[in-house]
Amino acid sequence: MIQGKRLLLASASPRRRELLSALDSDVEIVKLHDVDEHYPVTLPALEVAHYVACLKRDAYDTSNLTDNEILVTADTVVVLDGRVLGKPQSVNEARQMLRDMSGKTHIVVSGVTLSSNAKTVSFATNTEVTFDNLTDEQIDYYIEKYAPMDKAGAYGIQEWIGYIGISGIKGCYYNVMGLPLHDLYRHLLQF
Repeated sequence: MIQGKRLLLASASPRRRELLSALDSDVEIVKLHDVDEHYPVTLPALEVAHYVACLKRDAYDTSNLTDNEILVTADTVVVLDGRVLGKPQSVNEARQMLRDMSGKTHIVVSGVTLSSNAKTVSFATNTEVTFDNLTDEQIDYYIEKYAPMDKAGAYGIQEWIGYIGISGIKGCYYNVMGLPLHDLYRHLLQF
């Protein structure tokens, strides 16, 4: 619980809203318009989520925030073998992402910014996730039944593929869902 503060979440993600609300704080969703989430091709993959979270923050006029409001922006990417896996643009791309991650460990990175009308703090959290070897049948079943097109890396750890396919996790589970709650709460308390 963050006493006396209202959190403004700049995200369309229902998962992020659910996660942030779980901190027992007053949360309001605010919309950002026309955020260009492209990043420089030379940017290291592990820095992309942080960069995009900052772009989202820059799209909001924080001078309009009241003294008791904190704007929260976030972005999450999956990094496999040094390349960024964002949200798949097609079923075939989702299938290929899951095949590529099968039997391997990848890193989920969430970048988060906290902004008031006076200051901004930003951070990134990494979590290692290991998939068992997945069969084409398992991948196809998951894509057909769960339609993971709105998820970085084409999967949700809290869904069927996470239950049957993830053999290990090192770091924050909630980070893999899209918001690193432990680190976020710690930063909010210090903010």
